[in-house]
Amino acid sequence: MPLQGLCWLVCCRQGFSLLARDHGEKEEEESFELRNQDEHTHTGRGQLEVTLSQPTRTANGTPCLSGVPEEKRSLITQKSKMTMDEDPEVLVKGWLLREVQGGWLRQRRFWFVLTTDSLDYYSGPDRDARRLGTLVLTSLCSVLWPDKHTYKQTGYWSLTVYGRKHCYRLFTKHYNEAVHWACAVQKVIDSKAPVETPTQLLIRDIEENKFNPEVVEHIYDHNPILRYTQSPLYAPLLPFPYGSLHHTHMAGKGYTSIREEAVRLFNCLQQLESAREPIPLIQGILQTCLDLRPLRDELCCQLIKQTSVTNSRVQTQTQTQPNPQLRYWQLLTCMSCTFLPSSSILKYLRFHLKRVQSLSVDPEVESYASFIAQALEKTRGRECVPSWEEIQGLMGRQEILCTVHYPGPGCCQIPITSHTTANEVVRKMAERLGLQDSRNTFALFEQNACWEKAIGGSTIIADVITRFENLSAKDPDSDCQCRLCFKLYCLLDTDNISTDNIEYLFLYEQCHEMVVRGQLPACEDDLLSLAALRLQCLLGDFSALSPYPPLEQLFPAGVVEARALLAPVDPPGCPSFPGGLLAGTLWGHKRRQEQDQRLRARLREEGAVVMSAILERWKALAGYSRRDSMAAYLTIARQWSGFGCTLYEVDFYISSTGSFSQKLWLGVAASCVSLYRQGEAEALESLPIGQICSYGVSDSNTFRITAGDRDLLFETSKLTEIMQLMNAYFSATRRQLGKDDCISMETNPKLHPSLLELPSHPV
Repeated sequence: MPLQGLCWLVCCRQGFSLLARDHGEKEEEESFELRNQDEHTHTGRGQLEVTLSQPTRTANGTPCLSGVPEEKRSLITQKSKMTMDEDPEVLVKGWLLREVQGGWLRQRRFWFVLTTDSLDYYSGPDRDARRLGTLVLTSLCSVLWPDKHTYKQTGYWSLTVYGRKHCYRLFTKHYNEAVHWACAVQKVIDSKAPVETPTQLLIRDIEENKFNPEVVEHIYDHNPILRYTQSPLYAPLLPFPYGSLHHTHMAGKGYTSIREEAVRLFNCLQQLESAREPIPLIQGILQTCLDLRPLRDELCCQLIKQTSVTNSRVQTQTQTQPNPQLRYWQLLTCMSCTFLPSSSILKYLRFHLKRVQSLSVDPEVESYASFIAQALEKTRGRECVPSWEEIQGLMGRQEILCTVHYPGPGCCQIPITSHTTANEVVRKMAERLGLQDSRNTFALFEQNACWEKAIGGSTIIADVITRFENLSAKDPDSDCQCRLCFKLYCLLDTDNISTDNIEYLFLYEQCHEMVVRGQLPACEDDLLSLAALRLQCLLGDFSALSPYPPLEQLFPAGVVEARALLAPVDPPGCPSFPGGLLAGTLWGHKRRQEQDQRLRARLREEGAVVMSAILERWKALAGYSRRDSMAAYLTIARQWSGFGCTLYEVDFYISSTGSFSQKLWLGVAASCVSLYRQGEAEALESLPIGQICSYGVSDSNTFRITAGDRDLLFETSKLTEIMQLMNAYFSATRRQLGKDDCISMETNPKLHPSLLELPSHPV
């Protein structure tokens, strides 16, 4: 019975605590005793000392002096102050709860004392109390500050102190007390001199004696930490703070602490020696370093260690022996093309490569060292790890072939490296296709059956190929496979393109893409003529046996849908019921299914009618050559005043007069920027390029263009693409006209237009 009563008391006490926490009961105020500057000077203590006198009432079970007589209370206070004064090293002390392993109590109360060197805890505050543990504080220790999530779960504010061997997770009822302890511990950590590992000290010695080969070789011979080993690594080569990554955005990726990941990294390196297929391991190692930036220097040092050579090893090594370091050289090659270490480690890496080239008798190792040295001069930060194909090329120190498509059925194989940018590929494609004298500009596009997007000129093409590989791995059965496409970007002159030039084919194919997407405003009669001309261009004269492409590749699908929706979905005589009676009923669901079926049937009927009309017009084009069909097609398309512009969907638009519209097109061209209602040929607003005085992004999804007293302000998800294209047009116009004052970017602090790099190269 007494045991049941005790359990009932504990449960009630816990329930009242949770109730108080959930209903926001105000915490009791702590009383902190902070030493002022005079006391610091008088007692000779440093800036770190802060003393904490515990509250008179606390949920942690602190001694309560409220029932003690005044004389005894003053005597206890004097003794406490005397104890503090007698121990000048003590900065903070007080009762805290600590999480313990084992036992039926998860948290136990201890007396904690923070000094300038350590965080200790005792069984009690008495001078003869037994010290139960010590956490030595160095510059590598870290503090995890209090957070609301833990408080909501446990009812306590927690702070965690990470040391080399121990981790103290401490709890208190009071937020101010937890912050006070965290600040005091962090101050002690910040006051410590930086810890340097033996590897860092040896790197410094090598740097100081790099012009004295004998001393350098002596350092390598007498320090195994710098040389290749088959033994495991038990600690990182570089200093990393103690603690976990659970409180960072990387926690969801399964990473532990940086120190543990550094040791795991070396274990993965050693697995490369015996791996049959090293590419997945290489990709995993590089991905870890891309995610955890501090590990990049560590990986570089580990690879330098595993690829190091000494005079004695060079003399004993023969040409017939397999080189166990070869896989490390291959990984170092891939690393040097993915990211760079910090400046000090980069300097050490360059020295290592020169030393290997001077000592090595293995020509393959010398080739790797030379290749890496050249790659380090070109490498910038990569967004993705190298693809499977790229790593295979790097392991053989070879270029890879990149397939680039262009309008029509054609494509080219362009050799690229890990540093090739989109601008360089555009230049190579223009030279290969004879377009270097064109007045228009070109760009590379990411493209699939559903969408396309211009690639920035400074984008590394190897990163784009890796993204394609990752998307294909996620959905290998998808029909919408991505590819690179070389296309017209800025149409500065569409009238003087020769019909014999391949650029004319580019213009025709891109115009047809706009027609099929429904982005060329034209009447239905013109759209039927365009579809017939497309068939004549592709297949020649009409033949009943000719397999022609499906309707969606010839005619805008939106027009067919609009024709189908004009007819009533419900057949004549079908009774209509109030919507409220049918909502959520089986009859209502069945009726909706029947309506969908009738709509699909109407779409098939309208599609057949449209296709029949196209075939009739195709028959009338007998005798038209391919060139004649293309010319007639472009003649009809040029009737639209916005021919040559690139259209972007606009979700919301506000004019300078205050009127607004939804679902518009923004047309960006060489001569003007215009707004159109979707499907209409006449522009709502049009600003000539010469009158635009500023443009830019005003917030996350709003774009503004200003011309005198007129503003175009609209919301769109295509901000980056619009900004890139407008920058490209203005830059191309300045180059052709020789005017540097064609436009000035707005410097108003309300607008922050980002000057993006051009996604195309003028040719």
